[in-house]
Formats: sequence, C-alpha cells, structure tokens
Amino acid sequence: MESLEAAGSGENQARISQPKRKMCVSSCGSCGEAEAKYRCPRCLRYSCSLPCVKRHKVDTGCTGVRDKSQFVPIGGFNEMHLLSDYRFLEDAGRLVDGASRDRKLPRQSSSKYLNFLKNRARKLDIELKILPIGFTKRRMNSTYFHRRDQRFYWHLKLSFPQSQAEYTEKGVPDNKSLHKILERYIDPAVSEPVIRQRLRLYTSRPSDVKVFMVLDSPGRVGSNYVELDLQKSLLDNLRNKDVVEFPTLCVVLGEFAKDLMPSAS
Repeated sequence: MESLEAAGSGENQARISQPKRKMCVSSCGSCGEAEAKYRCPRCLRYSCSLPCVKRHKVDTGCTGVRDKSQFVPIGGFNEMHLLSDYRFLEDAGRLVDGASRDRKLPRQSSSKYLNFLKNRARKLDIELKILPIGFTKRRMNSTYFHRRDQRFYWHLKLSFPQSQAEYTEKGVPDNKSLHKILERYIDPAVSEPVIRQRLRLYTSRPSDVKVFMVLDSPGRVGSNYVELDLQKSLLDNLRNKDVVEFPTLCVVLGEFAKDLMPSAS
C-alpha cells in the first residue's frame, strides 16, 4: 500500500511540475507580445485581451462578427458550418415574416396597390405617376397611404445644391409643413451637428431659403422647377402638380433662386 501511495504522489508531482501547455502558438496580433487567447470570428486575427480586441477593431475596421455568407470549400465544410447555415436561414425567415406582418410597410409590388395609390392621389388633386419596374426611382420609392390616418406618407428627396448635399426623408406625413420638414436640416438649434456642419451655408441663413419642386414629367415644356410655400403643408404644395414616384425638393439660398425661376419671356 505504501508503495502505491508513493507512486501516486510521484505522478501528481510530475503533473504539477510539467509546464502548462500553451493554448495557442501564436502571439497577439495587436500588441505582438502576449500569448493569444482569443481569435476574431470574422478575420481570424489573434488577440490576448479585451483592450487588444478593441484596438484590432479600431485599427482594421473589423466588426468582429462572423461573415455568415462567407464561401467555405466543400473539403472544409463540417457540421458546424451546416448548423450555422441552418440558423442563418432561420434568421432570414424570421425577418421576412416580421416584415410581412408590419402594417406600416407599403405593399408596392402589385399593380392593384399602385393603382390604389394613384387613385387616392388623384382624389387629392395630385397626379401620381408610377415608373415601370427596373427604374431607380421605382425601387427607391417608399411612399404609402395609411388607411387609418387617411393620408399619404411620402418619400422625399431633398437637394441642397449650395452645399452639394442630398438627403432622403421617408414616411413624411402630407399634413407636415415644409418649414417643419426642413427644421432638422437648416435650423441652427434643431439640426443635427453633422448635418449642420455640412449645410453651414444654410444654417447661417435659415430665413433666406426658398424651396422648389423638380418637375420631371416627360415631355414638359418650360421651367423644370416650381416654387413651393414653406408655410403650407406638403399636401397643399403638391396639389395640382404631377409627381413622378415621389417629390424631389431643391432647397436654395435667395440669391440663387432666380436661376430656377421661369424667365419672363
């Protein structure tokens, strides 16, 4: 018995005295000094600690999220890849199902719905024109009519030529005034800092802006712009006008307005 106990204690001492096996033979890809403990799921770069993980994301722009659609050769495909693909398809199915249940999302694929939109617009004295499938404006358009509210929620394109900037607004209610729509862009107190900096020519002179609507109806003769009233609602400004898919508004400073106005001749 004593010999067995001695042998057992000798084995334990041998295990303790053995050096710990390294988890990874590579060193940290960020600091290059410490032993790597983690591996990025996206770019497979090694890191030793949380600060180095964050540093690697900042330096390389890596998101750290595994690319679920990355190509895997058939020779390297295993059960983990199969499970990952299955979960990816499940996530996609949930997103599609969620979108189909969202009543606020427009159903613009059917001709029946598009005819409904045009008829509703016509009742408001707006001639809404729909482009064929494949046109960029057709794909971009998110305008829809809310049956419960009984109003249009428009897709708007806003152009600021003096700052060479363009923005897109989605879901703009037709009872909102142009002044309110432009607040988040040109109002020095309300506008977002990044937008304010880019549109500083406008935010420095918010009371000196004019808004024109681009008239892009095919075969039109004369000026391609019509001035709108900032104090009126979007609906009132669109009455008795042709709208191709959605309105495009051009916001200009006062001294440049003459370039868009029709000539006296």
